[in-house]
Order: sequence, then structure tokens, then C-alpha cells
Amino acid sequence: MTAIRRFAALGLILLAVAPVLVTPASAQSTRVTFLLVSDIYLASDKAMADGQRRGGFARLATVVKAERAKGGHVIFAHAGDTLSPSLMSGFDRGAHIITLTNLIPPDIFVPGNHEFDFGKEQFLKRMSEARFPLFAANMRGPDGAPVPNFKDRSVVTFDGVRIGLTGATYDDSGRTSSAGDLKFVSTFATTKEQAEALRREGADFVVSVVHADRRQDYAIMRSGGVDLLLSGHDHDLFVNYNERVAVVESSHDAHYVTAVDVTINVREQNGRRTTTWWPQFRTIDTATVEPDPEVASVVAGFEQQFSKEMDVPLGTTEVELDSRTATVRTREAAIGNVIADALRASTRADAVVINGGGIRGGKVYQPGSAITRRDILAELPFGNHVVTIEIRGRDLRRAIENGLSQVPDPAGRFPQVSGLTIEADSRRPAGRRITSIKVGNAALSDTRLYRVATIDFLGRGGDGYDAFRDARHLMEDEDAPLLANEVMVYIRDNSTIRTNAGGRIVVK
Repeated sequence: MTAIRRFAALGLILLAVAPVLVTPASAQSTRVTFLLVSDIYLASDKAMADGQRRGGFARLATVVKAERAKGGHVIFAHAGDTLSPSLMSGFDRGAHIITLTNLIPPDIFVPGNHEFDFGKEQFLKRMSEARFPLFAANMRGPDGAPVPNFKDRSVVTFDGVRIGLTGATYDDSGRTSSAGDLKFVSTFATTKEQAEALRREGADFVVSVVHADRRQDYAIMRSGGVDLLLSGHDHDLFVNYNERVAVVESSHDAHYVTAVDVTINVREQNGRRTTTWWPQFRTIDTATVEPDPEVASVVAGFEQQFSKEMDVPLGTTEVELDSRTATVRTREAAIGNVIADALRASTRADAVVINGGGIRGGKVYQPGSAITRRDILAELPFGNHVVTIEIRGRDLRRAIENGLSQVPDPAGRFPQVSGLTIEADSRRPAGRRITSIKVGNAALSDTRLYRVATIDFLGRGGDGYDAFRDARHLMEDEDAPLLANEVMVYIRDNSTIRTNAGGRIVVK
């Protein structure tokens, strides 16, 4: 072979080899702390049974400020549910919550179902006041367009590492709250779709913040689309890590703040990026945290203002309202009728059953008396929620029999009702005392399904109401409105109470 041919052959060999030459690898590394809270309803901390305190915005502020002051990379996430329900939010429609959240602005916020409790207009108003990023990839307006001020996803870069962020609100908000004509699609499907889009856009590590139940959390975890799932809604202090995906939830009311410290390493070679990461989990118990003075001062101002509003009249009664124990626990009472009517008005239920033992004011309001917010809170001090169930007529009868089982002795289980007309004979054996029961104007049908509103205490089977516990609950207790707020709104809207006792429950 001539020299020219040898050189030509060598050139062909080099050309063939050149495309597979390995380029030097490059690497980036970063450490990011993800802080998570959700379901923060109370502005102030909460006194526990032992007198100790935890939670509230002032303690949360201390935690967030301390983590940010360390100088590292911090992403503070809020997984929603905060505008409602609380007594103060019932007064100002969550305005104070936005003010307080703006003092410690999260880096990503997704709305929960309770953000819609006051209707679409109030939701949009509150969100327009927010000074922090809003995400809800599964929420759209009635025309299918994104909701103003909300984004689907974004990418932030720390030390060359690209972190993808997306968020989704509770996809059943249209049923469990008052979202108007806003549209919601599957949290699972949306999260999967957004994660794939973030990967295509170059994200090395994908984080999704969702307001979702545990079933949805596990489905997202199994899909493997995201690396870190920061969730709210179930009120659990929860961490699960399967070596591929981490799922975290942080209880409620900032009792605890979950911190996930993640070291992320990215190796790039031949245009391909490979990510490895290592999480460490910390639970910050705010019982050990001193409240932030600045935020505590703002909270105190709101509470002082709210205290003054407590004595503002909601309406006037034209009839005597008697909340003494001997009345509400033994017979139909006008005040029980008012409370039950308020629940039926707000839930549009066929019937309402509450327990006389939940009415605690022990007071007689004479005709002409003003009824204030403070009066309602004195009468309904337990913070009960209104729940709606679907129940067969025969089981509703069984529940009412339980309520009448201790007559004529006073009993907390004695029913105060709306939408029902009941006749009973106390001389008959307990469990067989009802002689007649109507729902509306029609006799109760044992086989028909009825929509019944009650309180969460009875919905859990309290006071012997096992039939309510075993019925189908149409929403989770935590998603339900506060009983006291519903009664306040009802009295304010009607201004004058004219409902007397007589005819709903007649016991011989």
C-alpha cells in the first residue's frame, strides 16, 4: 500500500471514530430546603388541653424567617386552605389571612377548597391582594382560560440546577365549596402532564404542591412523575419516601412545619443530564418556637378589632329564646328551631337534626333583645362544623328514636330539628316511641334516601347517633362550614327572629 493510500485509510478510520468521542462531563450541585404548611385557619396560636400552645402565624413567621436567614436556598410552599373556616374569616371573608400571609410570603401557593367558601368573587378579590406566586394548573375559568394571576408551572435555577415547580388545587372544589363557574380537572392527570412538560423544558428536579387527599397523593407517588410532592388537605403530619418520590404533609394551623433538605446533583455528558438527589426530613414543632413580635402585633390588632365586632347586633328576636339546659334537652325549643333552620337554609337539606346538648348559653332572651355574635358563640362554643349526609328513612327514624330515648329525663342527645314533624309517646319502650314522623308534608318513607344536615359531632356517632355515623357523608368534616358562622349569617340576613316553638316535636 502506498503512503498516500495509508494516510487516506487512516483518515477514514478517524472520521468513523470521531462521532463517538466522549466529551468531558460537567457537574452541578445544590442544596435546597423546602418548607411546607397548609390548612392554616387560625391567626393566633392555639391553647392545648395542657395549657401549652403551638401554631399560628406568629410562630410560623419565626420558623420561616429563621430558615431564610441561614442564607441557603429556601422554597416555602403553602398547600392551601386558609381563607376559611374561622370565626374571624366569617367576619372579613379572609382578608386578615391574606394580610398575615403577605408578611411571610410563600414562594408557591396553591388554593385549597376552603379558598372558595365565600364564592368566586371573593376568591378572586382575595387572590388579587396576595403578594406571592399563585399556582393552580388544574383550575380554569368558565371559558377554559387560565384564571388571572395564576400560573401552571415555572422553573427556578440554583447553582446551575433547574428546579421545576407546579401546583394543583383540590379538584372536587366545585362540589365541596362555592367556586361558581370555575372549572377543575383531575389533580392526578394535571400533575402528571405538568411534570412531563417541566422535564421537556429542562427541569432536573420536579416539585408539585397540591391540595389533595391521601388517595390522590399515593396515585401521584406511584406514577413517578414528580420527585417531591408537597400536599395539604388531610391535616396529617405525614412523610413517605420510597427512594424515588417523597410525599410530605404538615398537619394544620402551623402546629408543625415540615422541612425537607434536598441535596441535588446533576451530571451532564454528551448533552444528557442525569440527576441524583438525597432528602433529609425535619419536623419543626412550633410549641418550642417563640412568636415573631412583628407578626404577633398584627395578629393582636386583628383580634382586638374582632372583639369589638363581637358585640355588634346581628338581629333582634320578637319571641322568647330559652337556651337553659332544662329546655333544650327535654323539648322543642325556639332557639333550637332557629339554629336548625339556619342549617337547612345553608345546606338546602330535606331535614336537620342537632343535639340540644350542643346549645350551651343557659340564658333567656326576652322579646325585643338584640342578638350579637358574642351571644351565638356563647350558645355554640364547641366549634362544630355542619355536615350533610345521605340516609335512608328507616335509619333517620332510628336516629330520632335515639334522640328521644331518655325522655322525660334531660339528655344532650335530645333532637332539635328543622323540616321534620315528630310525634312520640314517652310511655313506650325506648327505640319504639315514635308514633308519627313527617319530612316536610309527607310521611317518612323507610326506603327513600334523604339529605340531612347535622353537626360533625353527631356525624361521628356522638350522643349515640350511630345511624349518622354509618350514613354516606357528602363531604369531609374538615371541609364543612362552621356551625356558628352559618347561624350568624342566617340571623343577619333575616334581621328579625320570629320562629317560635310548637309543633315540630310533640312528646306525650
